[in-house]
Amino acid sequence: MKPRGRVQMLRCALDGVEATAAHTTHAFARHSHDRFGIGVVVAGGQRSASGRGPVEARAKDVITVNPGEVHDGSPLDEHGRAWRMLYFEPSLVYATLAECAHAPVREVELTRPVLNDPQLSACFTRLYSVAVSAANERAGFDDLACEEALLALFAHVGRHHATPLTPEREHIGPIVRARSRIDDDPASSATLADLAAEAGMSRFQLLRSFAHEVGLPPHAYRMQRRVALARRLIASGTALADAAACAGFSDQSHMTRAFVRLLGITPASYAGAVR
Repeated sequence: MKPRGRVQMLRCALDGVEATAAHTTHAFARHSHDRFGIGVVVAGGQRSASGRGPVEARAKDVITVNPGEVHDGSPLDEHGRAWRMLYFEPSLVYATLAECAHAPVREVELTRPVLNDPQLSACFTRLYSVAVSAANERAGFDDLACEEALLALFAHVGRHHATPLTPEREHIGPIVRARSRIDDDPASSATLADLAAEAGMSRFQLLRSFAHEVGLPPHAYRMQRRVALARRLIASGTALADAAACAGFSDQSHMTRAFVRLLGITPASYAGAVR
């Protein structure tokens, strides 16, 4: 199974950062990322149901996503759209924002999913160029240029496009328990009845409440967590067939279909970029 168009994982010179380049008509199902995402649409346009509301993005717009934010994405027309994207580990974002602000930063969210900010776009393009383009052209890395570009990007983000989150007292509710069971062992074949028992609900109550609180039904959420587990295994050097088995997929083809549906790339392409 191949994506319609091309979504490509690229080598990146920065630890804690993943990069993609895409030109595709692929419609992405509802999903979320474990990382912050910042990117620029370079051609065409996209419509998405963001956790911060429905949005449309067009060429030259900056697009963002927060960790855990459920969203989808489809092209505005048959020509598709092209974008460049960087995904940042939350710990890297918090540390960089704290350094720029000279103050501790615990948790923030990127305030808007689509931005028309030429300075932010220029900062992103600079970082993408020095950290990604040079790496994939096998030229020499310039660590100093990467560090400068990273700080410039997040200095601007921190001043204009990040909102501190107020810490909330942790509440271990029934849906949190059910979701934690999936998080702890995504490869498990737990049934809806098992998850309902964990939450102390009927299957129907669990299904309705899980979709409302998480943004995805249990099966789709587990599939997403299996893809995330497989990505970690593949990045660590695990063979594709073994990663599929360890992550709970019926076979490698099953894993490939899930990767393409959620990420627009195949596991083999991902492996080639991160190893």
